This record gives sequence, C-alpha cells and structure tokens, in this order.
Amino acid sequence: MDVVTVVGIGADGWAGLPESSRLALTKADVVLGSRRQLDLVPEISAERVELPTPLLPALSPVLAAYPGRELVVLASGDPMFFGIGSTLVRLLGVDRVRVLPHPSSVSLAAARMGWPLEDTEVVSIVGRPIELLQPLLQPGRRFFVLSADGSSPSAVAQWLSAAGFGESSLTVLQQLGGPAERVSFGLAEGGSFTGVDAVNVIAVECRRATGVRLTTVPGLPDDAFSHDGQLTKREPRAITVSSLAPGPGELLWDVGAGSGSIGVEWMRTHRTCRAIAIERDPERAERISRNALALGVPALHVVVGAAPDALAGLKAPDAVFIGGGATNDGVFEACWQALGVGGRLVVNAVTVESESLVAQWHSRHGGELIRIAISRAAPVGGFTAWRPAMPITQWTVVKS
Repeated sequence: MDVVTVVGIGADGWAGLPESSRLALTKADVVLGSRRQLDLVPEISAERVELPTPLLPALSPVLAAYPGRELVVLASGDPMFFGIGSTLVRLLGVDRVRVLPHPSSVSLAAARMGWPLEDTEVVSIVGRPIELLQPLLQPGRRFFVLSADGSSPSAVAQWLSAAGFGESSLTVLQQLGGPAERVSFGLAEGGSFTGVDAVNVIAVECRRATGVRLTTVPGLPDDAFSHDGQLTKREPRAITVSSLAPGPGELLWDVGAGSGSIGVEWMRTHRTCRAIAIERDPERAERISRNALALGVPALHVVVGAAPDALAGLKAPDAVFIGGGATNDGVFEACWQALGVGGRLVVNAVTVESESLVAQWHSRHGGELIRIAISRAAPVGGFTAWRPAMPITQWTVVKS
C-alpha cells in the first residue's frame, strides 16, 4: 500500500523545516505542491509536479499517476488545519497518509498578537463565502480570518463596515515566519489595505458601531429574516430550537421550511451543525438560501419539493421539525421512519386539523405536548393592551 507523505512548509522555506521533513523531501521520487510551495524547496533529485486548480477533482488522478513511487505533497503550515492533509486523509484513509506538520499561520499569528488560540475562533474564506464571519460578530470578540489572497483584507473590511462593525480593528499579518514578514493595521471603516501579499492572515477585534446585535442563541429578531409571512416567530422559534436540542455535527430536517428560520437558527448554534430545508415553493426556497447566506450558514441545503416525496434519498436526520405540511398524507410517517433511536421530532400545530393529528400521534408515540401562547403590548387609543398571537400546540417526542 503506497503511503503519501505530507510535509508542512512555512514562509521560511527549507530553513524552517525539521530534519524529518527535509529527509522526506530528499528521499522523495515526486514532490507535488503549488508553484509557491515548490519554489520554497531547493534543488533536490525529486520530480516536481505543480498541483492543478481546482484541486479536488484532479487530486485522485494526479496521485494515481505515480504508482509505486515515493510521493511527498507540500502543504502550507499545518496540513491538518484547513489544509490538504485533511483532504488526503478523507480520500485515502488515515493508514495511507503520513503527516509532518509545520506551525500553522494561525499559530504564528497568535504568537505575534499575543492571543490565546484556545480563546480565538478561526474562519477560512479560501473558497468560502465571507458571510461565514457573521456568527462571530459580537462586540469585543477577536478572531482570525484565513485569507484567499491579497484582496481579502479589503473585502473583510468592507463587509464588516456594511454589517455595522466599521470601528473594528484589523491587523494584517503577511508572510509570517519568512524574511518578507510584514504587519499592517487599520480600521474596517476607511482603512487602507492595498498592496497586501497573497499569503496573509487577518486578526479582527470587533467593535460595533451600528446595527442590531445578532447572537448565536436561538431567537433572532423576526426582521433578521426575509420572509413573506411564513415565519416561525421569535419566541416560538427559540422554544422550538430548544426542543429540537441541537448537538455538534447533527443533521436537522426542516420540513415545510417557509423562510428557513428554524434551520438557520439550528446551524448557528454550532459551526458543525447541518440542516436540510424542504420547501415546495421555489420562491420561498430561494429566499431560504438568501437568509442562510446573510446569517452566516451558507451550507444549509435546500430541497425544492413537497414532503413526503421530497424526503426520499436524503441523509437520515438526527432531528426533524415539521412546521408546514403536517396534515399531508405520509409526512409524519416518513419523518418518523427516517429517525434513528434517540432522534427528536418536533411538530408545531396552529390549526384545528393539525392539532387533531398531533393529539393522535401523541396518543400512539408519547412525548410531550405544550401550548405556546404569546401576547405583545400594543397601543389601544391612548392606552396599552395585550394583543395575543395565534397559540401554537407543540409536540416533542424522542424515538426509542
């Protein structure tokens, strides 16, 4: 079984490599990497192969082209931190990948900034939308951004300003650890980030100037979502997500998703949470994708179609929310069958017909029934009175 060695290399090149990494490169028959990475390695006997872009579709054929030869793949910094090492392990299996790491650019950035890594979030915008930063926008919060290229600091600054965080400070750390290392500073609003090297990390210290503060605790303001009225309102939404009990890495089916608010709030609880929104109306489905992007969870997957047919072939969920279409034939049965032991099902009923079905399902499967009744203060003439919203009957059940 051929083993691929992955060598992490920094901006300091050959001089910064430990003896084990140097030995792997000198013994290699073929060294693969980007042009920049290959240029950091001095003359050795190995054949040099520049990896193609886009990388992922071409990676397997490139590796297969050198059977029986000693392969080394170069990676920037730590190969297992947003790097090609993780990709190769997924592709080949852990037994076929040997990783020789180098300090990551984030480790070097934390050392320069004096920021404890365990307290500092890291987001990559390499091939990813900048909106992934949205859940991190809290006054006083600090985080690192892995840049796509030299234009990333300006893009991040403009995006922060548009989000109401123009007073945030940005530190751009370029070519860390190398002879060309350089650090520049500026505010998001009005800062100048030109002539930045393609290899850079951005350190952000958040300061809010304007705009609404959006937390990752479920219960975002209703106006945080674009919607046509099909929206689980703020207070019932917070209760619903709590009842669904999201855990890291878990998958939610949001059936009859409307504006997608439940799936969005589920994914914002942890960066590894996943959700599939099933919505039969194409216009609403497109709106769900816009909401997910704007609120920092662009990976929310939208399926256009009506349940139960649209559920066929989807990855089995850890939790299911039925917000729309509960009275459609076969919806509950399909959702219940898809859940494994310990899976959670939550149904919100607002009509007499859906309440009747929920009562029947509760009698067969158990669980908990609650009534959610919200009233809001509103003016009545010169006085203030309570205006009740439509009550919601919520059924929560865990499959055993």
